[in-house]
Amino acid sequence: MNLINYISIMAIPLIILVIIYKGVKEQIPVFDAFLKGATEGIEITLKIFPTLIGLFMAIGMLRSSGILEFITQLLLPILNFLKFPSEIVPLAILRPISGSASMAVATDIIKQNGVDSFIGILAAVIMGATETTLYTIAIYTSSIRIKKTRGIIIAALAADITGIIVSLLVCRIIY
Repeated sequence: MNLINYISIMAIPLIILVIIYKGVKEQIPVFDAFLKGATEGIEITLKIFPTLIGLFMAIGMLRSSGILEFITQLLLPILNFLKFPSEIVPLAILRPISGSASMAVATDIIKQNGVDSFIGILAAVIMGATETTLYTIAIYTSSIRIKKTRGIIIAALAADITGIIVSLLVCRIIY
């Protein structure tokens, strides 16, 4: 166990030293390359910043508006038929939109129902089986200026729905 701790402590400094060594060996101005990369990183951040602000504002409005509870109540007959816990609906709705919002909802679900409960396990499996689809698509497409995202969004949301359904099935079989 001490060897693993030592390796984990030394990993980043060793990687930095290897990069510097390789740069010096191949006569690459390492610091200039670092500054160029940092500048490009700031430029990308500035390009995607308005998208991030819009997403965070929309998520905050969605959570505080009470619409998640309204949608859950509308879907209740279907959820009962499918034996899908209604507590998971806010997570299923927010997961494609935001990782931090869905993490907050999953944490609340686990705190209220317990780590070893069916609902807690299902929330954890859904978090692992799905992606923050709209957030990821918005960031990537805005950074490379893609405007037509309809096909991407449909395919990605279909994958998320599949992830949620398979999560439910797997949890029903195992739990």
